[in-house]
Amino acid sequence: MPALQFSPNSLSSLLLPTLSTTFSPSPPTMSTADAEHREEEEPLAGDDEDTGAQVAPIVRLEEVAVTTGEENEDAVLDLKAKLYRFDKDGNQWKERGAGTVKLLKHKESGKVRLVMRQSKTLKICANHLVLPKMTVQEHAGNEKSCVWHATDFADGELKEELFCIRFASIENNRLFMEKFQEVAESQEPEEESEDANAAAGLLENLKVEEKETKTEKKDEEAAPAEVKEEEKDSKSDKAGESTSST
Repeated sequence: MPALQFSPNSLSSLLLPTLSTTFSPSPPTMSTADAEHREEEEPLAGDDEDTGAQVAPIVRLEEVAVTTGEENEDAVLDLKAKLYRFDKDGNQWKERGAGTVKLLKHKESGKVRLVMRQSKTLKICANHLVLPKMTVQEHAGNEKSCVWHATDFADGELKEELFCIRFASIENNRLFMEKFQEVAESQEPEEESEDANAAAGLLENLKVEEKETKTEKKDEEAAPAEVKEEEKDSKSDKAGESTSST
């Protein structure tokens, strides 16, 4: 019987079990911060879907017509500026606001008024008519500013005010002064005739009333005299009757 021969390699393969060299790596672990960030990035399935549901509003808002009072007027001038008024009590200039100054001409009457509103709140800073005798002058020492007197109605009552307005450029200041003076001169003939007619009418009414009062006083003075004469006549008649009876 022949002897069995084994090589060293074959003996090791018989004695040691075979090991598999293949392995599956475990997935890397994610931190909680990375997981939350990933959830934020991934859109939800139902976000882009249109369900078709219609929700009625709780409160219905109706459109309201907003009027500025300038609907029947045309803008003759429109400039950005800052307005000041002179405080007599404090003897100093006080700021009224920064915004848009306008010269508005009425379409029917032709009268022109100056209106200025603050840019953010739209609060009225100045509101007065441009009258014939108004004059505007350049502010001393500042070519970008000018001053004028006016009877203003911005606060809801008529007030005599001294205004000063300042523009961003000398050109705008000159344009404002020229337009202001031009409007004042254009209003002069019409305004003067209207004022004269109104004054004449008042004087005529006063004269008529004075005449009526004078005639009434004369009638009142004449009435007692007539009564006295009638009393004298009646007394004389009575005296004559008494003498005849005797």
